[in-house]
Amino acid sequence: MATKVLVPLLGEGVEEVIVTKWLKREGDAVREFDPLLEVNTDKVDTEIPAPASGTVLKIVTQEGATARVGEILALIGKPGESTETASVSSRPPPVSARHRAAGDSAAKSEAPSIPGKVGFVSPVVARMAAEYGVDLSRVQGTGLKGRITKNDVLKATGPVPSAGAPSMVQQAPPVVRRGVGDRLVKHTTIRRQIADHMAMSQKTSPHVLTVMEADLGRVTIHRDASKALFERDGVRLTFTAYFVAAIIAALKVFPMANSSWTEEGVLVHGTINIGMATSLGDDGLIVPVIKNADELSLLAIARSINDLADRARARKLQPEEVRGGTFTLTNHGIGGSLFAMPIINQPQCAILGTGAIQRRVVAISDAAGSDAFAVRPIVYLSLVFDHRILDGASADAFLAKVKSTLETWA
Repeated sequence: MATKVLVPLLGEGVEEVIVTKWLKREGDAVREFDPLLEVNTDKVDTEIPAPASGTVLKIVTQEGATARVGEILALIGKPGESTETASVSSRPPPVSARHRAAGDSAAKSEAPSIPGKVGFVSPVVARMAAEYGVDLSRVQGTGLKGRITKNDVLKATGPVPSAGAPSMVQQAPPVVRRGVGDRLVKHTTIRRQIADHMAMSQKTSPHVLTVMEADLGRVTIHRDASKALFERDGVRLTFTAYFVAAIIAALKVFPMANSSWTEEGVLVHGTINIGMATSLGDDGLIVPVIKNADELSLLAIARSINDLADRARARKLQPEEVRGGTFTLTNHGIGGSLFAMPIINQPQCAILGTGAIQRRVVAISDAAGSDAFAVRPIVYLSLVFDHRILDGASADAFLAKVKSTLETWA
């Protein structure tokens, strides 16, 4: 009998994947463990190998479609074999070598129970519906087989206030008209995920920005003195490691910044997992997570940053390595930006943006209280926080701790 290629469980909490590319076509011969297709979850691409040798009889899930764990992706068997009576393979499809550890313990996930004739919805959709008070039984799904997607929930959240009017008026999206010479660049899977997540974040929490500048004179001295030592251990010591260490120090003093909003209360996380926004060039960005960062030395933090950033750009991250963040750092200063207003990485409380480091003339005071001018390496620290959780005073106190940690580095 033909073998069904099923969606494996690629990590804890991964309920569904997007088929991004079929490496084989219907009628192609495959050998067991040959790469069969690529799927994406949380902006991480993963190869799914063939669970058996034979011929690709039928591709069930097309490129761009979403499928949940345990659903059929394709059928493999002998040429001419019927695809109507195919039976489930005795073992789940293996995943590529770098994901085999997650795949070996895979089990078909149970769909969350939603009242009414809704069918399967992902945990993300269920959570969004609960937060926005959306009745899913009244939502028309636009996903695969009529499944309700995150965009469907956002569209069903109701009318929005029109500018300058107290009444609630539903605003239609602007019509984009194509002109002569216009060129349409199709959305990639990653770009769609970024767009969905950013729009959802802005709609979920009230974003507030506060900015301070920090003198990195002491950090620069320490880094210059330590780079050679770190390089002997194969580690590149960047300013990012110092920013992460300063964030950790501030989160220990102000744990409310290491939290998430829930309808029952503010969930203060017991571990500190720092997400670091990493550019993928034209493909967008991804946020790998340094787990249990508060337990790491500066050397270990720098090593983790090197490893995660390198593997992110090489598309070799595992799905669980972009999950579980409790606070995010983004270095928008790489391109010369001085300060910005980053968007919170939901469901976190805050995100810290670091600008370009500039040598500027500033006024300083010595121990005797005398003022003088000096040239110092200065950076702007931009903290965007969820105003449901933090108020201005507490956010400023948190950012001041980040600033003081950097300025008093020894």
